[in-house]
Amino acid sequence: MFSELSLHRFFIVFPVVGIALGFALQFLHYETWASVVWGGSTLPVLLLLIVDIVRSLRRGQVGLDIVAALSMTAALVFGEELAAAVVAVMYSGGQFLENFAERHARREMTALLGRVPRTTMRHRDGKLEEVALDLVSPADRLLIRQGDVVPVDGKVAKGLAVLDQSALTGESIPVQRKAGEVVMSGSTNVGDAFDLAASRRAAESTYAGIVRLVETAQQSKAPMSRLADRFAMVFLVITVALASGAWIVTGDPIRGVAVLVIATPCPLILAVPVAIVSGLSLAARHGILIKGGKALEMMARIRALVIDKTGTLTDGRARVAAIHAAPGFSENDVLRIAASLDQGSKHVIAQTIVSEARRRKLRLAVPADMVETPGEGLEGNVDGHRAVVGGPRFVASRNFGMATVPRQPRAVGDVVVALAVDGQWAGTIVLSDPLRAGTDSLLLDLRNLGIERIVLATGDRREVADAIVKDLSIDAVRSELTPDQKVMVVLSERKNGPVMMVGDGVNDAPALAAADIGLAMGARGAAASAEAADVVLLIDRLDRVAPAIRIARRARTIALESVYVGIGLSVIGMIAAALGHLTPVQGALLQELIDVAVILNALRVLKAEIEP
Repeated sequence: MFSELSLHRFFIVFPVVGIALGFALQFLHYETWASVVWGGSTLPVLLLLIVDIVRSLRRGQVGLDIVAALSMTAALVFGEELAAAVVAVMYSGGQFLENFAERHARREMTALLGRVPRTTMRHRDGKLEEVALDLVSPADRLLIRQGDVVPVDGKVAKGLAVLDQSALTGESIPVQRKAGEVVMSGSTNVGDAFDLAASRRAAESTYAGIVRLVETAQQSKAPMSRLADRFAMVFLVITVALASGAWIVTGDPIRGVAVLVIATPCPLILAVPVAIVSGLSLAARHGILIKGGKALEMMARIRALVIDKTGTLTDGRARVAAIHAAPGFSENDVLRIAASLDQGSKHVIAQTIVSEARRRKLRLAVPADMVETPGEGLEGNVDGHRAVVGGPRFVASRNFGMATVPRQPRAVGDVVVALAVDGQWAGTIVLSDPLRAGTDSLLLDLRNLGIERIVLATGDRREVADAIVKDLSIDAVRSELTPDQKVMVVLSERKNGPVMMVGDGVNDAPALAAADIGLAMGARGAAASAEAADVVLLIDRLDRVAPAIRIARRARTIALESVYVGIGLSVIGMIAAALGHLTPVQGALLQELIDVAVILNALRVLKAEIEP
């Protein structure tokens, strides 16, 4: 089966080869055969065009393709085969270019469904069996291994669950769930294996519900029409009126044909796709994947922004923000001892501390007699000293001479890891998920670009959200949101104009799909968000958002310039043809010159400066 791109590539060959062969026959004085070849090479393109028109009319859409069909048909009927072939080349070339842009800009991103688990390990008669998710029933006991995505909603039946819920709730720090506590499907087990008592079937679980939300939002999103088609009705009426008037007044049908040939909207059919393709190419050069011309056009008109917090405004990864050392210890001492002990743990926070120590090039010792309490902390010997690292309560409970770990100043949402050495407090390590560098200047830049309203929408707690936006140019904060509530925030902001949603997690995917433009942080974000979004940042830099909008606006502006200039020149040519000053072939050649001019203008998009 031919794809749409392959079909247009195949059909453009007919008129190109036909024109060349026709001129060769004419040179050999076979004028009749030259006309037959020109006419014959036009027919496949005309038939394809008619099929496209019928499909559009069934959808209630009237496009500029009708003008091209009228000009080719009229030229064939009245013996102007060469003019018909030239129009066929212009039309098929424009369609090929537009479909080429769409095909290469929008890549298949099926990772959302790919992340959904297909099977799970179920306890049955004292054994473990791998079964399809469809066979899981409420009350079944499942084994969730380290690294597994939780397949169904349920409760911890045995063990301690350490879960990365960032893709669902936006919380960047893993959470712990003890026996009897609820676990959401779509969470990733970053701790040891645990048993889960299923409470719902897979199709009724949280993650499956998010997938359905994405599909529903995509289907309900208002379609974006092609820029060229917005001029269709007015230009069609003007063209038919001029062509009919020239024929009726002069009695010469060739004048009407000449008007139709010049009226073939190639500045729209060619210049607009060239400007759009240039915009898509320029964006890709800067790590911005825009999925097609329609998305680029809509992004140029954005007036409101809804933005997620974790992984978007913030890095989405816990980092060592501060180290508070007790007397007798330095910051590096605290970090080195804690990291030495944490080498024996797979916990995300432990690995963050180890990574920071290695970044500082600290010498890590090999721990001995290490004992880990999953999700709580570790104890063992480091360089001959007994050390305990973990949550403050855990550290205090393992050192009987310590009532509590001294409290240290920290921001809302930070995580504190305590360290005790030989029964005495040695220090604390504070981990946080900081704002991305330059976030405040980015938001101000977006204001200067005409973004009138900026809203933070997050699954985080209210106090965390308020703290993170304290000094930022944000109009409203919506916190503790579920995925469907994020969709409602996006829809409610449409009263302020076209809305862009920026996010990176699975919980953002429905809102990304529902927004006029969804922009996903694709470098480290969830595959679900990249699937649902119209624009994907291929590099992990939020400061690419403003350049993406600048590129879109410049491409749209230059496309419109090409349209206005091209159509204006075409109308002048149509009037000249109606007065008998241009034949159909001359009109086709004049239209080619206009095409070259507007295409060269459209290519200016590639030289755009995207920085402020």
